[in-house]
Order: sequence, then structure tokens, then C-alpha cells
Amino acid sequence: MRMLPQGCLPFILFIVFLLVLPLFLAEVMLAAMGRLGLSPTVSILAALGIFAGGLINIPVQKIPRNRIMPHDSTGYLGMNRLLGTQPDQREFTLIAVNLGGCVVPCLIAGYQLVRIFSHSPQAVAVVIGATAVNVYVCYRLAQPVAKVGITLPAFIPPLVAALCAIVFIPDFAPPVAFCAGILGPLVGADLLHINDIKQIDTSIASIGGAGTFDGIVISGLLATLLV
Repeated sequence: MRMLPQGCLPFILFIVFLLVLPLFLAEVMLAAMGRLGLSPTVSILAALGIFAGGLINIPVQKIPRNRIMPHDSTGYLGMNRLLGTQPDQREFTLIAVNLGGCVVPCLIAGYQLVRIFSHSPQAVAVVIGATAVNVYVCYRLAQPVAKVGITLPAFIPPLVAALCAIVFIPDFAPPVAFCAGILGPLVGADLLHINDIKQIDTSIASIGGAGTFDGIVISGLLATLLV
């Protein structure tokens, strides 16, 4: 019987993991979207918007720098090595808004606020309180990292958001957890640390992207599933 070359099994398992992981994430995302009152069609479109939109940064502002900032637009997933491209040279840091990590989740959170308000206008104050708690936690945990931007531990914000939703307003826990899970990292990690970008070497700072993309998206979805 012909044996596989030594060392092949870990590689095969890694390939299987790469193939299965997107399916698992898609299933988790669709389950979370369903708990937010979205139809299957809208859930699929939202999931595609988050994943595909994660590659799109919308420029907002340029911050002039007194030194050169290398920027590789093809660095995602190692495409720079595959294509053999060289980094661009910039004398500024670009502030951008990430489509999948900021715009799409905020649209979903806005829809959840409308749903909550239509059922109980007083509950919006609870949403604000839960979000404020998560904003503070994310602000304290976020760290500026050179060549990346603002980074944030991925699993703390959703736990805080879910706990606040369960304690403050269990009747509306899923939408409240999602709103707090999305807005906490977005405001606490990105927006409140925007001035820290001037202190680190990075060619682009994407609000909702890079270091906080996982924090924002995982936070909202996981928080929704935990309640």
C-alpha cells in the first residue's frame, strides 16, 4: 500500500480547515442574522456585504506625515508575494471607513434600533446604556499598533455586550446585544483612538477594518448568539 509522504497529513488537514471554515462562519452569521429579524434573503446579502465589504476602504481624510509610509495595496492574504508587487511610498496616513466592518454593520444596527423603538421607545435608553458600557471597555482594551492601526481583543466585547443585554433588557436581548457589540468596538476602539493614529507608523487607518474588523463583526454576531 502506497503511503502518503511524511508531513503531508498536517497540510491536508490545514486545507480541509480552510475549506470548512468559511462554511461554518457563514452558518453562524446567517443564524445570528435570523435572530435579528432579517429574512433569509436579506441575511445572505448582509453576510456578503460584510465579507466582501471587508476588502473595501472608503477614503475620508489624509494626515500629512514627515516621513515615508510604505503601503502595499496587494498585501491582503499574501497577494503581494504572489503578484510580485512592491509597496508604494506615501507621505501621509489615509483615514478610511471600511464597508464590511463599519458601514454594513451600522446599517444593521440602525435597523435594530428602529425595531426596538417601535416596540418600546423607553428601551432605546437601555440600548444606549449597554453600548456606553461596551464603549468604555473597548476604549480601555484597544491598542495602537504600528503598520496595523488600532487592535482589539476579539472576544471580550461580545461577552460584555451579551451580558449587558441579558441583565438590562432580556426581552430585547438579541438586538440590544448586536447594537452594543457593533457600536462598542467601533466607537470605543476606532473613533476614540483616532488621534493615536498620528503617533504610529501606518499608511492607512481603516475605521472598522484591519485590527478591529474581527472585533466589530465577531462582537455583533457572537453577542447575538450568546443571548
